[in-house]
Amino acid sequence: MIPPQSRLSIRKRAVVAAATVVAAALALSGCAAADEATTTSDATAASDAFPVTIESALGSVTIEEEPTRVATWGWSSQDAVLALGIVPVAMPYNSYGGNDEGVLPWDADAIADLGGETPMLLSGSDTGEVPVEEFIEADPDIILAPYSGITQEEYDTLSKIAPVVAYPDEPWSLGWQDQLTTIGEALGKSAEAAELEANVASQISDLAASAPVLEGKTFVYVSALEADQLNIFRASDPRVDLLTQLGMVVSPNVADLDADPTAGSYFYQLSYENLGEINADLIVGYFDSQASVDAFLADPLVAAMPAIKEDRFAPVVGESFVMASSAPTVLSIPWMLDSYVPELAAAADNVG
Repeated sequence: MIPPQSRLSIRKRAVVAAATVVAAALALSGCAAADEATTTSDATAASDAFPVTIESALGSVTIEEEPTRVATWGWSSQDAVLALGIVPVAMPYNSYGGNDEGVLPWDADAIADLGGETPMLLSGSDTGEVPVEEFIEADPDIILAPYSGITQEEYDTLSKIAPVVAYPDEPWSLGWQDQLTTIGEALGKSAEAAELEANVASQISDLAASAPVLEGKTFVYVSALEADQLNIFRASDPRVDLLTQLGMVVSPNVADLDADPTAGSYFYQLSYENLGEINADLIVGYFDSQASVDAFLADPLVAAMPAIKEDRFAPVVGESFVMASSAPTVLSIPWMLDSYVPELAAAADNVG
């Protein structure tokens, strides 16, 4: 899973290219509809929900009437849309964690439950490059990107196609509850969104109660994607927030080691030569495979960390599991939490 910040240079080049093609593409297509319209909602938006205005860090958008052709961008917006009973007309292709079609397993289940067909799968999720022409082909009447890294230029470009709902403050930092609330408001389904949030919150609370050993345990959430550099996730990251919802506590060490807390990213890097400075009850980290875990643990500097030596390490292993827990949502949390909590508890049991 490529950290979106690593894609910024690619994205900037893409925006320039996209801006030059969007006007011509709009003229040629006449905003032609995609061949297949796959919105299949049985639910009805509240009659008094529209117009609704949603503010974001990139602009204010007014949605005049109930959207029927929904497109999503970034991570996990499609989860909230599906949970609210709508199959998007377009959503990102997921090469990381997706099935053979590029659809995340919990999304595939939801689409099947709704009796829908696989939406148009948008390219670019691996690189961050916004596929403007594909959005035009999908012909959405709303684009939902509240958990994404779109830039102002991308926002302005996509807004020529349909109203865009972006993130309220920082890119890649919106928790699953706020994602659900925002998307529910945009679709006129605020009451349904609130009910879904309450149900998932109740599941989290029940599982936390079943594992009291997690209560108050400090943790540092990491990933190891580059040689000799460990990514440390800041408290604003949704995967970190999910652990706090289970009763765990972000180690004060995360802030202490942060050389530039105003950098605007959801993680920072720590050189392996400084791993000895990490101090927490648990180290939690994600890995594509068990081989990646084994390679991480084989590094002498990693192996020397107290939490590793004392088996206070909780690896999240496997692409789908990583995706579900890294971008937790109303659909992915129920999909993975039953197995996630026992794994965290097993590591917490080793805290002296």
